Amino acid sequence: MHKDNTIIICRCEEVTYSTLQETAKLHQCSARELKLRTRAGMGFCGGRTCRPILDRVIEDVIPNTTADAIPLKYQPPVRAVTFGTVGGSND
Repeated sequence: MHKDNTIIICRCEEVTYSTLQETAKLHQCSARELKLRTRAGMGFCGGRTCRPILDRVIEDVIPNTTADAIPLKYQPPVRAVTFGTVGGSND
């Protein structure tokens, strides 16, 4: 199977597959450390689009690691809104 190492995995932070692989191999890091070192999963989507690939990179680099052993959580974006914004204002 051909892997394109220049493909962007984390669109929010523009992190490539090769960056994730190189960082994981160099530092033998956990998913959390990989996230902190590369910023993958720290963008606007909170890792909802790149999380499965982050898990897979760690599984490939660190032997005997399973997806359930990777303590990386999803962080949905949260923005404070007023009731007027949600329900309209009474002018």
